[in-house]
Parts: sequence; C-alpha cells; structure tokens
Amino acid sequence: MSDNHGNTPAAWTAVTIALLGFLVGGIGLMVASMPTFWVGVAMAPLAIIVGTVMSRMGYGAAR
Repeated sequence: MSDNHGNTPAAWTAVTIALLGFLVGGIGLMVASMPTFWVGVAMAPLAIIVGTVMSRMGYGAAR
C-alpha cells in the first residue's frame, strides 16, 4: 500500500465528482425533479471514469 493513502489528484477529483453526484441526485429527489436526479446518478460512473483516466495519466498513486 502506498504511503499517500489515496491523497492524489486523481482520487480527490473522483471523490469530488461522486459527492457532487450524490448532492445533485439528493436535491433532485427532494424537489421531485427526475431529470435532476438522473443527472446525479450519471455522475457516479463519470467519477470512476475520470479517476481511472487521471490515474493512468500519472496523477494517481504509483504502483
């Protein structure tokens, strides 16, 4: 396991996008706006993709 424990730009970006997705999805549920909810749901896989791409670009932890 690396010494940084996920404190990399790739990890922070992925977590930030995922948290924003949960926030947007939650707001969509509270105001009964299904399009807003689905935008939030779509942000979860986007966070995984962005984190993986950034990691492969060298912004992740060294293996």
